[in-house]
This record gives sequence, structure tokens and C-alpha cells, in this order.
Amino acid sequence: MRHLFGTDGIRGVAGEYPLDLPTVERIGLALAWTLREEEKAENPRILVGRDTRESGIALEAALARGIAKGGGAVSLLGVVTTPAVAYLTLSGGFDAGVVLSASHNPYRDNGIKVFSRRGTKLPDSEELGIERRILGADFNPSPRRAPDPAPAEDLLEGYLGALARSVGEGKPFQGVRVVLDCAHGATWQIAPELFARLGAETSLLGHAPDGKNINTECGSMHPEGLARRVLEDGADIGFAFDGDGDRVVVVDRAGRILDGDFILYLAAEDLHERGVLNGDGVVATVMSNLWLEKALASRGIRMIRAAVGDKYVLEEMIRGGFVLGGEQSGHVIFLREATTGDGILTALKFLDLLRRRRLDLAAWAATITRCPQVLLNVRVGSKPPLESLTEIREAIARVERELQGTGRVLLRYSGTEPVLRVMVEGEDEARILRSATDLKDLVLARLGGTGA
Repeated sequence: MRHLFGTDGIRGVAGEYPLDLPTVERIGLALAWTLREEEKAENPRILVGRDTRESGIALEAALARGIAKGGGAVSLLGVVTTPAVAYLTLSGGFDAGVVLSASHNPYRDNGIKVFSRRGTKLPDSEELGIERRILGADFNPSPRRAPDPAPAEDLLEGYLGALARSVGEGKPFQGVRVVLDCAHGATWQIAPELFARLGAETSLLGHAPDGKNINTECGSMHPEGLARRVLEDGADIGFAFDGDGDRVVVVDRAGRILDGDFILYLAAEDLHERGVLNGDGVVATVMSNLWLEKALASRGIRMIRAAVGDKYVLEEMIRGGFVLGGEQSGHVIFLREATTGDGILTALKFLDLLRRRRLDLAAWAATITRCPQVLLNVRVGSKPPLESLTEIREAIARVERELQGTGRVLLRYSGTEPVLRVMVEGEDEARILRSATDLKDLVLARLGGTGA
């Protein structure tokens, strides 16, 4: 049982446990000692980046103090995306990378994501090892002398160059009109820079962070404003990133919002046609729409479902030897280029795909009929195992019988919030809405939360 780490690191309200400054310092100390004792790094080199939240600077300083007390050398990147830290941890030969971000959450929240020297998020077993030190009353090591930190200013250009090269040389997007919504987050400088470097005519939303406006009515969680702007500007396409830049949502020229399932389908089809889709398979999650599974199957492509969380998608990709995977939320992993979801990389490769195939995205998207899916969020006061709740378990079985094999029911706890997600999918939209609402009401009655 993990107490601090969820599906995407440690997350909470900045300034409150476990994101109060003394605990964050202890997290840095525990990370440094874990690397020393388990990875045999005598003076571990750790790369740290953060998003634009006002709490990030103080948390960064506390984390760096803890790492230094553990004998680690800290290199600070400042404001940068999560996938940039993952890439640079691997390419720069660091022992670990850390990102201070709460991704798509409001500014009051923050979080700590840790990457291994391989540029991948830590497996659950290694997170547990860090937790044991953080929480252990007997973990009180004497401070060690830290080596001088290495400058990190020149590292970022290596990441930007790799992104640009992923779509070829020159200016492949010359004349393409693109709107970028940077969510007032970590992409606000590098995304416009890259698209301009590649020749696109860009206009911007969410590009004036003030420490408090990250993800506020903008970005991948609120792409409606981007859809309006694409229509107003007569743009060819729009991309909405989240606060830390590891996911993206697409808007076509007709103002239609396209989530990660659409990206996964077109990317899989493209790789399959070029003969480079290893295993003729794609890893998605339990949240991806039945439409995607059926559409891929019609092209001879298997869809493997993983648990929600891009770290679990990546684990399944590595296990099966697959090169493409992702989530409906817009986390997409192109394993040949990256070890984690990267919103900017995904946007670039998606736009390149449309260019190479001369595909009219809006015309194609208009032909897609997705399986109706209802997703309701319920705030809960506790998270007991669902299999232990007989009444809820029986209600799920009853809905599944009613669907008669034409849909799915999924109840799962969020790994980052006190929320239970109720998803029902099926052919009859009115029926699945009734079923999802009944399940939500039952959860509210039994787990004492409020609807979200």
C-alpha cells in the first residue's frame, strides 16, 4: 500500500502535508539516499524542473536542500515541461529527474514526479522504497557534503533540437495556421518557439502565466476556448496542452475537439501502413472508447488496455514490445522518440502525419461515430477496495447484464484526487446515462462524498 505516491507521483495542496517545505526537503533527502543505496550513485546527479505555479520556487528550493543534504548534486532547469526533464535526464546521464508540477490540477496544488536515469517514471516498487525512508522514524542520516551543482542552462536546446528533428529538416509546416493553447503552463515559451522554428503561423492562448492562472479555463482540460479561437482565426488546427506539457488535445478547423483516442487511431494507422507498428498493436487504457478498439481491429491492429496512468501504458508497451501507446486524456507515447507522454512531440508528429498523408482532419473526423460514453466524477471521503463493497459490486454486475455485451462499466479511484470515476459505455445513450447516475448515487450514499 502506497501512502504518498499516486498514479503520477506525489500530489496535494502546496504548503500542506506532504507538500509542506519540511516534508519536501525530506523527500529530496530520501531520494538522494535511495539513489546512493539502491542505484550505487555515491553523489547522485539530479535534474529538477518545475511548471509555472507560484509555489514552485519555494518547493524547488526545499527539494534541492534535501538532495544536497543527501550528498546529491542538483541541476535546476527552471520552468520546463515534464517530458523535457524525462528526455534530458536520460540524454544528460543524470541519476534521476524530478518535476514539480500538478499537471492539469489548479494552481493551489502541486506535485513531485520522479524519473529514473532511464527517463521513465519510477515503478511502484521503487516509489515504495523512497516512501519507506520518508515515513521511517529511523531515517535520520547525517548530512553529507554535496558536490557543486552543474549548470543546466545549455541542456534545453538539446531537447528542442530533438523535437524539431522528429518531423524532418527545414520548415515542414510553412504556411500552416496553428493556434496553441499553452494553459499558462510549462509549454508557454517552448511550444511557440518550436512551431515558429518549423515554419507554422502561430497564434497563442494561455501564454501569460502569473503563478495562479495555470489550467484556469484553458488548456487541455478546457479546450472550448481554443475551439472558438480556431474558428475565429480560420486556423487549420489547434493544440491545447496541459500545465506540465505531457498531454495534448486537438481541435480541427471545424472547431471539433478531438481527444487522445483520435490521435492514437491516426498515429497507429500511419505506422501500420508504413510497416513500423511493432506487433501490429497499440496500448491504450481502460478509459479509451470502444470505437477506438473496433476501428483499430478493422485495420488489423490489436488494442491492449492498461490501467490508467501513462507509466502503466509504458510498462505494457515495454512488456509487449509496442512502440505506440496512450490515453484518452491526450498522453501519447511515441516510444522511438520519448519515454513518456509529450504533448509538444505529439502535436508535431500529428501535424506532420496530416501533412504527409494530405489528410483533411475535419472531413475525416466528421465520419467518426464514437460509442456513447458517460463519465461522472464523485468526490469520496475514503477509498476502500471496491471489491469489498458488496452492494456496489452487485450494482456493477447488474448494469453489465443489462448491457448484454454491447458496452462496458468501469469504476476506479483517481490516483491523484479524492475522486471515484464512474464510466458507463454502450449503444443506448439514455440507458447508460441512467445507469451511470444510479451508480454515482450509490457511491455517494456509501462513501460519503459529494458529486463533482
